Amino acid sequence: MSKNHLSVFLFVFFVALVFSCKKETSSSNEAANEISSQSANKVKPPTATKSIYATGLNDPRGLKFGPDGYLYVAEAGVGGTISSATFNCQQAPPPFGPYFGSATGGRVSKIVSGVRTTVTTQLPTAVNSIQDVFGAADVGFLDNVLYVLETGGGCSRGLPANPSGIYRVNSNGTTSLVADLSAWQHAHPVANPNPEDFEPDGSWYSMVVVDTFFYALEANHGELVKVTRQGEVSRVVDFSATEGHIVPTAMDYRGNFYVANLGTFPIMGNSKILKVNPSGNIHEIADGLSAVLGLVVAKNSWMYVLEMTVGAPFPTPGTGTIVAVSPSGDRSVLISGINFPTGMTMGPDGNLYVSTWGFGMPPGGGQVTKVTLQ
Repeated sequence: MSKNHLSVFLFVFFVALVFSCKKETSSSNEAANEISSQSANKVKPPTATKSIYATGLNDPRGLKFGPDGYLYVAEAGVGGTISSATFNCQQAPPPFGPYFGSATGGRVSKIVSGVRTTVTTQLPTAVNSIQDVFGAADVGFLDNVLYVLETGGGCSRGLPANPSGIYRVNSNGTTSLVADLSAWQHAHPVANPNPEDFEPDGSWYSMVVVDTFFYALEANHGELVKVTRQGEVSRVVDFSATEGHIVPTAMDYRGNFYVANLGTFPIMGNSKILKVNPSGNIHEIADGLSAVLGLVVAKNSWMYVLEMTVGAPFPTPGTGTIVAVSPSGDRSVLISGINFPTGMTMGPDGNLYVSTWGFGMPPGGGQVTKVTLQ
C-alpha cells in the first residue's frame, strides 16, 4: 500500500481492533484571532451526548439543513455495472480503476424527525476496483432550490454522458446539470497532481453556498473553485501548488473559508485547518489533527472538527472523534467512539449532525448520528 494512496474512502484491509482515541489538549492563540475576534459565549467547552438520528442510508456524505428546517443528506449510492474500461478515456490507475458506474442511484434523502424519505435517485454513482463508492457528495440551497455536488460521474467512472459536477434537483425529483466539473478539471489541471492515485474526474467532497455562488472543494487534485448559477467555473485556490498532496476535504464559511484535510495513508495525525480568504490567500491556523472529514465554525466562534479515525493508521470503526476548538484556540475532545464519519453540519437547534457508517457498509447501512450539545 503506497503511503501516497489517497483514496478518500479507503476501508479495505482496515484494522479490526478499535484503538482508543487520544485527547487533543494543545492550544493556539493564533487560531482564535483567525477564526473570529468575537468573544466566546461559553468559557468551557460544551458537553455532548450522541444518539442515532436516522438509518437506512447508502454511504451518506455531506449533509445540511434546508430552508424548510429539515435535514438533507447526500448519499454516494452503491455503484453500478458499466465498466469505465470500455471507454477510450483516461482511467484511474490500478488498483483503483476501472470503475463501474450507473447514471442513477446516487441519492439525496430528506430526514424528518428521524424518518428518511427519498428526494431523488437521479444522480450518478460509481464504485472502483477496491470497492470505494463515489456519488452525491454534498448538498446546498440557493433561492430555496436544492443543489448537489456530484463526484461519481465522468468517463473514468464509466459515465461519459453524466459528468461530475453541480446538479439542480427539480421539484419532480429529476436533476439538471448546472456545472460540468469533469470537463473543467480536464481543461484546467492543477500545478502538482499526484499520478499514483490521480482521479481524472476528481473527488469533489464539500460545497458551500455564499451569496449567489457555489464554492466546491476537491480532494484528489486539491483545489477550491467558485461556480456561478449559470455554471461558470473559476479557481479560487490550487492547494497542490503550495501545500502539496494534502487531500482537502472539509469546508465551512464564516467570512472566510475554513478548509481541513484528510491527508494521505497511513494516517499520521498531521491534518490541519487552513483559512482561505475570498482572494485565495492561505494561512494555517491549526495542525496536529487526524483525518478530518467534517468542519463546522459556529456563530459563537467555536469550531468543531470531525476526525474520521484517531489512533489507527487506516480507517477503523469506533475511532471517529469530534474535537471542539474554542475561540482562544484551546482544544478538547467533545465526543469519541464514532463509526466511519464522513460529514457534519450544525442544525438550527444548535446540535451537530454527523453522517456515520459512511463507507464500507451494505446498502442501507449508513446512519446519521445526532450529537447533542449541552
